[in-house]
Amino acid sequence: MTTKTRISVWLSDPASYKMADQPDIAVTAAREFNEKHPEYLVEIKAHDFYTMPGIVAQAAEQGDPPDVAEFHFTLTRTMMDALGSDGAPLFTPIERAIAGRTEILGEPVVLESMLPAARDFFRYAGELVSMPRTASTLVLYANMTILNRAGVTKPPRTWREVEAACEAVAKLSDGPSHGIAWPNCYWFFLQSVAQQGGLIADHDNGRSARPEKVDLASNEMMAYVEWWRRLHRNGHYLYTGVIGDFPGCFEAFENQEVALLITSSVDATHLMQRGERHGFTVEASRMPYNDEVRFAGNSLGGFSLWLASGLSKEKQDGALAFMQYLNSPRNVAEWAKLHWRIPITKPSIDVLAAEDWFVRNPNLRPASEQAEETDGSPASFGPLMGDHAAIVGKLTSAMHDVLLNDAEPVARFAGASEEAQQILEAYNSYCDGPPRRTPRDYTVSI
Repeated sequence: MTTKTRISVWLSDPASYKMADQPDIAVTAAREFNEKHPEYLVEIKAHDFYTMPGIVAQAAEQGDPPDVAEFHFTLTRTMMDALGSDGAPLFTPIERAIAGRTEILGEPVVLESMLPAARDFFRYAGELVSMPRTASTLVLYANMTILNRAGVTKPPRTWREVEAACEAVAKLSDGPSHGIAWPNCYWFFLQSVAQQGGLIADHDNGRSARPEKVDLASNEMMAYVEWWRRLHRNGHYLYTGVIGDFPGCFEAFENQEVALLITSSVDATHLMQRGERHGFTVEASRMPYNDEVRFAGNSLGGFSLWLASGLSKEKQDGALAFMQYLNSPRNVAEWAKLHWRIPITKPSIDVLAAEDWFVRNPNLRPASEQAEETDGSPASFGPLMGDHAAIVGKLTSAMHDVLLNDAEPVARFAGASEEAQQILEAYNSYCDGPPRRTPRDYTVSI
């Protein structure tokens, strides 16, 4: 009996996406791959995505990391800096390992068919370091029942249109208490700066070299903060008073306390269900952008697959081949259908279009269309920087002070930027050395 080559694949809690009546797509894909390639045995293991990075770091210290590991996009720079027990990089860049091949073990390489906005977030100095598996973005959800009563026939697309829609809603005698809500979460800042073509960090947002300077008080950032504050001061924006309060915003939208909500594209299903329960129509559309500047694009969030360094050629090729199979058109399409993720390859979009999926589910399409409109600039992809969670946490605490404590925006965000700079310098000094050391903090930004 031939000994199978085992490939350990640790995913970020696929069970949390699992439908009650069917197995996770990755588990199904692994079973199919093993049948197709009997010389291999791909073994899937699930971990909570918050604790997964620390678990992998511990395994690496013990000299037994997984062959493939999946991490949140905000940990990209951290994983680039992660070291194994031998002091060498823990992961090898995916593009380097593929080495220009168009197929591996007969599985077509899918990198070229991926949406640039999804794929190239994980590119550093021209090289793809990891392979995306899932992607999402921010979109606007509109209670069209309320908007139509207010004389607004379509969801607002720009900041000015948002203000106009909120003013119209405010005139309703029995309308909601506020026009719009969204959580005070780092992702909204990063996306809004990206839309305007602004940078968070130097060296092309940390994409051409390790970032040395961070700027949380740029013109683009302050334009967004001032617009946000104006909405709040005029009584249009509902702030629950809690940083990162997604549940509170969902509840306000469901109870029709607001007519508009900005949140993740993955929230479409349950938001539509909330509308159905309360008798109003929900329509998804692109995230509103600053109509006074050229639109650069919305950055994407999601998870990507990392390939361990030091694998034998046989094991590395098996791992690479499984990554391609997991991102085959049918698997990506099924993933998008089950979990309202953005289909990250063009062939998967074609599969969904052929099934009239977008016709039957129009609220999925805006996120995909938005992802396809990026200009490909470093700004549009967002920053790659170490200690991401600590740095972006300075944004949300600053905005909290602006909204609730009437802090002066420019001064408050300048102070936040100085604090963030100290965090970045401490991270770089520790990890980049000399000597080079593996990161101490693997906190996921939320």
